[in-house]
Amino acid sequence: MAALLPAEWIKNWEKGGKSEFVQLCRALSENKNHDVGFRDIQQALYELAYHVVRGNLKHDQASNVLGDVIEFREDMPSILADVFCILDIETSCLEEKNKRDHFTQLVLACLYLVSDTVLKERLDPETLESLGLIKQSQQFNQKSVKIKTKLFYKQQKFNLLREENEGYAKLIAELGQDLSGSITSDLILENIKSLIGCFNLDPNRVLDIILEVYECRPEYDDFFVPLIESYMYMCEPQTLCHILGFKFKFYQDPSGETPSSLYRVAAVLLQHNLIDLEDLYVHLLPGDNAIMEEHKREIVEAKQIVRKLTMVVLSSEKTEEKEKEKEKEEEKTEKPPDNQKLGLLEALLKIGDWQHAQSIMDQMPPFYSTSHKAIAVALCQLVHVTIEPLYRRVGVPKGAKGSPISSLPNKRAPKQAESFEELRKEVFNMLCYLGPHLSHDPILFAKVVRLGKAFMKEFQSDGSKQEDKEKMETLFSCLLSITDQVLLPSLSLMDCNACMSEELWGMFKTFPYQYRYRLYGQWKNETYNSHPLLVKVKAQTIDRAKYIMKRLTKENVKPSGRQIGKLSHSNPTILFDYILSQIQKYDNLITPVVDSLKYLTSLNYDVLAYCIIEALANPEKERMKHDDTTISSWLQSLASFCGAVFRKYPIELAGLLQYVANQLKAGKSFDLLILKEVVQKMAGIEITEEMTMEQLEAMTGGEQLKAEGGYFGQIRNTKKSSQRLKDALLDHDLALPLCLLMAQQRNGVVFQEGGEKHLKLVGKLYDQCHDTLVQFGGFLASNLSTEDYIKRVPSIDVLCNEFHTPHDAAFFLSRPMYAHHISSKYDELKKAEKGNKQQHKVHKYITSCELVMAPVHEAVISLHLPKVWDDISPQFYATFWSLTMYDLAVPHSSYDREVNKLKVQMKAIDDNQEMPPNKKKKEKERCTALQDKLLEEEKKQLEHVQRVLQRLKLEKDNWLLAKSTKNETITKFLQLCIFPRCIFSAIDAVYCAHFVELVHQQKTPNFSTLLCYDRVFSDIIYTVASCTENEASRYGRFLCCMLETVTRWHSDRVIYEKECGNYPGFLTILRATGFDGGNKADQLDYENFRHVVHKWHYKLTKASVHCLETGEYTHIRNILIVLTKILPWYPKVLNLGQALERRVHKICQEEKEKRPDLYALAMGYSGQLKSRKPFMIPENEFHHKDPPARNAVPATVQNGPGGAGMPTSLTINTVRLEEGTTEDTDKLKEKSQGVVKVINKTVNATPKVTTSNGNSASNSKIIKEKDDKEKSGKEKDKEKKDKTPAATPEMKALGKDGKDKPKEERANKDEKAREIKEKTPKSDKEKEKVKKEEKASKEEKSKTVVTIIESKSTAEKEREKEPSRERDLAKEMKSKENAKGGEKVPVAGSLKSPVPRSETSESEREQKRRKVDTHSSPSHSSTVKDNLNELKDSSAKHYINHTTPTLSKSKEREVEKKDLDKSRERSREREKKDEKDRKDRKRDHSNSDREVPQDSTKRRKEENGTTGSSKHSKSESPSDSPRLNEKEKEKNKSKSSGKEKGDSIKAEKMEKSSSGSKKESRHDKEKAEKKEKRDSAGGKEEKKHHKSSDKHR
Repeated sequence: MAALLPAEWIKNWEKGGKSEFVQLCRALSENKNHDVGFRDIQQALYELAYHVVRGNLKHDQASNVLGDVIEFREDMPSILADVFCILDIETSCLEEKNKRDHFTQLVLACLYLVSDTVLKERLDPETLESLGLIKQSQQFNQKSVKIKTKLFYKQQKFNLLREENEGYAKLIAELGQDLSGSITSDLILENIKSLIGCFNLDPNRVLDIILEVYECRPEYDDFFVPLIESYMYMCEPQTLCHILGFKFKFYQDPSGETPSSLYRVAAVLLQHNLIDLEDLYVHLLPGDNAIMEEHKREIVEAKQIVRKLTMVVLSSEKTEEKEKEKEKEEEKTEKPPDNQKLGLLEALLKIGDWQHAQSIMDQMPPFYSTSHKAIAVALCQLVHVTIEPLYRRVGVPKGAKGSPISSLPNKRAPKQAESFEELRKEVFNMLCYLGPHLSHDPILFAKVVRLGKAFMKEFQSDGSKQEDKEKMETLFSCLLSITDQVLLPSLSLMDCNACMSEELWGMFKTFPYQYRYRLYGQWKNETYNSHPLLVKVKAQTIDRAKYIMKRLTKENVKPSGRQIGKLSHSNPTILFDYILSQIQKYDNLITPVVDSLKYLTSLNYDVLAYCIIEALANPEKERMKHDDTTISSWLQSLASFCGAVFRKYPIELAGLLQYVANQLKAGKSFDLLILKEVVQKMAGIEITEEMTMEQLEAMTGGEQLKAEGGYFGQIRNTKKSSQRLKDALLDHDLALPLCLLMAQQRNGVVFQEGGEKHLKLVGKLYDQCHDTLVQFGGFLASNLSTEDYIKRVPSIDVLCNEFHTPHDAAFFLSRPMYAHHISSKYDELKKAEKGNKQQHKVHKYITSCELVMAPVHEAVISLHLPKVWDDISPQFYATFWSLTMYDLAVPHSSYDREVNKLKVQMKAIDDNQEMPPNKKKKEKERCTALQDKLLEEEKKQLEHVQRVLQRLKLEKDNWLLAKSTKNETITKFLQLCIFPRCIFSAIDAVYCAHFVELVHQQKTPNFSTLLCYDRVFSDIIYTVASCTENEASRYGRFLCCMLETVTRWHSDRVIYEKECGNYPGFLTILRATGFDGGNKADQLDYENFRHVVHKWHYKLTKASVHCLETGEYTHIRNILIVLTKILPWYPKVLNLGQALERRVHKICQEEKEKRPDLYALAMGYSGQLKSRKPFMIPENEFHHKDPPARNAVPATVQNGPGGAGMPTSLTINTVRLEEGTTEDTDKLKEKSQGVVKVINKTVNATPKVTTSNGNSASNSKIIKEKDDKEKSGKEKDKEKKDKTPAATPEMKALGKDGKDKPKEERANKDEKAREIKEKTPKSDKEKEKVKKEEKASKEEKSKTVVTIIESKSTAEKEREKEPSRERDLAKEMKSKENAKGGEKVPVAGSLKSPVPRSETSESEREQKRRKVDTHSSPSHSSTVKDNLNELKDSSAKHYINHTTPTLSKSKEREVEKKDLDKSRERSREREKKDEKDRKDRKRDHSNSDREVPQDSTKRRKEENGTTGSSKHSKSESPSDSPRLNEKEKEKNKSKSSGKEKGDSIKAEKMEKSSSGSKKESRHDKEKAEKKEKRDSAGGKEEKKHHKSSDKHR
């Protein structure tokens, strides 16, 4: 072979040889012919190396060039190693040692090019040792021999059985051949048997090889399974299981991973029952105990995560925590050891062996296996396959293609479901094992839900057989279980999938809400605690919710709302629970939260409704605040959230409404707050007591006017929401039950619920219950169609008698029904005949009314005792209760106001330059349409009202039957009609007042308007005291409207003559006793009417003052509410206003710290009262009063502090009244039948605590004045007594009362005289002394003194309240002293009212005043002014006489000194005689009273001669007359106890001494007197009743 490396290259190596060699190598390595190139390179390298060995080339030069060449080919190092190997052999044979050295040097230089492993393979051990690649060649040789022996010569085990390897080779060839032809397992089995026999193969080893090959060829199940099955007949049964067990054991070391093919083989063998699961299970790792521990550890870890999330971590700790967590995470990421049981389970599921899979799952903790994704996915796949045919048939939505899933190839897989019944067998079971891990397969989730929907459709369609129904029921309960255990938990683990939520709602909405709420409850309270994953999810949701809620404001509602929506798709219960807890704490979150809920799915809205109900029903929450007087703020917040959220979003209401109904059934009314809010927000129907009169007026119009002007908040667009509310009520039949439950619960609040509760809270709950009833009833009336309403509300007698609905509520519910009914009947009749004349229309209307109301008239008879219908007819009763304000009057001003508003709006729209034209047009169109609607509505209402009035005109003659007395009629009317209805609602209050006026205007027979008004105003204490807060407000409105009417009549004679002049309601009887009882009914003239109105004003004042001074929370609160309401019309008289003002001021001072709510009310009223002061007028302008005679000096002296011009007896009586009221009220309650009776009795009862108890300042003055009068008038007294005063309408009452009066009057006059004396001004010191003495005597004597007289100012207030009365009395005294002869006899002037007793006395006083009126005296107005100054001064305790110029000061002083001495003596004597007198008087008086029945009457009548019927009392105030009365009685008593009437000093002493005793004996005397009067009146009283009613007629 020619040399490739010429000698010249070697010689000129550095110059060109090197590069030539490199080029040569490159050329050879690029040669296309691989073999030629390989050999040439070998040769080139060999030659180069040989030159080095021979010494022609240095070894480093060679190594350098080799370094360049080595890169030309991949196998260059190997080629070089071959070259070295050849040279090694050659050089070892040579004798020249230097050549061997050159070789070793070359190899060492090239070590970096060839790896030592390759060199160790190819070079000789000695060479390797010399190169330093091995330590000792000998050892190396030994080691290699051993390895070679082990590899090639050592005998294997099977060979001991004389197996031959060739047999296994043939076996593998046999099993690995192409099996697609006609080769069967039987054929192969025969071959295998032959091989085993021929080559002595081990049968177990053969089985192992068969399994190995099966692992590699899984697609040939049909071949291998029968093969193994047949093969097993030759083995022991356990063999196969052991072999598989050994296989699994092999992979059980920590780093091993069992191949899936092995799992599959095991699974198939299990499925074909070739092995038993129990036998194989023991071979698998990990053990069941280890699995249990792992499961427990997961739960603990989940709880720790929750704890970390809920813990408040400070920032410094946070970083450390995070680092630790990271480390833990890293540790965790290490791969867990292989779980062979789960691997086998997965394989079983994949091939569809559900039975064995199930039994493996049963060995593990619940949901442990499916918490591994692979298993969950495999199980989901199995479910997909199983439900495929049924889903294709019923579940696929219209238009959806879907991707069909092919069934499993193996016949042993679960049977596919064709019907719902088949789902029960396997699918539901599989789903239960999946649990929350269905979340891994949203598509399957959707399929299951759609199948549920299809099932519900079938379930709800009727017409199946009984058996089928039972099956369906079972299936339905299974579906509910699946929903609870699988669908909802899976939704929680899905990542905010809104579509799934909506899909699920498609099925949920077919469930009744009871089932849905049950499911939500389980989901919220139990599901989240059952799986570690869900525990974590719950904690994360709360954490996220906190994050969002912290940042939620009005400004960022949209972004926050989106986050809330996202979070709610998966875990709504947890999120809403947290949101609601925040709302309960912070009510300012309500608006932003409601706005932010717009991104919720339908399912979430439903869950929200459930969460709200659960929050409301929370038993751990207190429904009252700690003070027990108000409803908790959390409940108020939730309620207003309810209202807002139910209005804004389409949430189902049934559950909430049913909850309220259930609470009412249980007798709990707190939750009515929710109903109230929901109705208010959804239907736009507000209930508020703070309505202005304008709003109230608008509420009496049609629906449109109500919506425009009747509410505070213009709640627009309520059409949809109110429709939803209506549907919820009707679908679940809750409309009537809620009404009835509320109506019954009103009393339940007081008598059942109210037990331990604070009175204020009971009132609040009662009001809430009542208001909600009114609001709810209003909603039903305006939203239900006539048919719906009539179908649901039973007749009035059923409502009251069967459902025990209070009458007011029953009529309230029935009223819209009557209105609907009448209007529909009317429309029918109109259609029937086309008569257009107004007369025809009215006639038709009246006919339709009769048709509708006739059954009602029949029905109401059962509501009351038969006796009731003697006075009022059922027709009247039904008419009163069935009409509303809409029927009585058209609120023209309201319509005008709203129309004007719209006009202004339109003008503003025109003027608005910025508004785009199309919007302008729209707005204008809206306004115009509204305006037209309003005008149309007004016209319609006008026609309606005219028709109603026509109807009433025809009915009125049959209204009041008056089979007993007019008095009884009025009592029944007030008791059964007016009072229950006027406190029902604000509109009803107005209605009642209007109705009374209407009955008057219709000139209804047997109706005494005067008596009706008198009864309403005469005593309001009891009515006010028994009202709740809102009722008081309505009662105030009622009084306000009544006063408005009265004030209108009072204001102008022309109006009075026109509206009352010849009306039967103002007919009253003027009885002149002096003639032969000629009873003649007469009209009350204008001036007398003004006196009567003054009397009413006075009575209102007295009642108000009484309530204010009781100290009772309810009395004070209610009277302040009532007073605020009637402020426009009362007080009108200055002195009454001042008296009130002082009492209210006192309340302000006393209650500031104690009861701030009363303080606020009082301050509010006080401010408004002050602003009304300029409009108040002096008494003489309010009703006509002649000024007193100038020459009667003492009369004017009377105007001392607090006594300004008031009849003396009144001053005392006011004081007495204050002291007496509290004791007496209890007795009065028992005795009173009518309101007025009550007041009169109060008055009658009180005066007995007299003079000594009075405010000392005023009393002393009174006494002085009296003394003065006595000096001037003792002789005249007798003459006056003979003189007969005028008879007035009130005279009639004397029949009952006037019998013992003459005696009383005498004593009274003495008393008055003395009081007047005492009243004259004194020096301050003297006054104070007198005060002290009198106070001392007061304390000793009056144990009954009421708190009212604690301070001087209170008495002064009383005095101020009644200054006019003192003034009048003074006038009377003067006039009587001037008049010659004749006895002072009070004149009867009051109306015949239920308690004539008191009023007779009033009339007597009036007559006295009449007589006085003929004389002149300083002008009345000046007295009033002075009076005001005196009031001011008196409160400052400066007593300066402003009034009389007639009495010189020196005289006054003398008189005062005398009086002082006298009063001291008297007080001493009084104390001694006190006890004795009291006993005597009791005895004597009761005896004498019994003895003097008829005589006294006659005597009184004779004494009370009548002078004329026109004169009536001027200041006929509620307390005057009774007090006078009583003073007269006192005089009687003083007579009967043997005192001489002429001797004034004795009389004074007697009275003073008796007054103390009278305090205690007053009730006994009173009773005795009343008895005596009753007896004495005997039959006369009855006659007088009849006569009075005739005369009124």
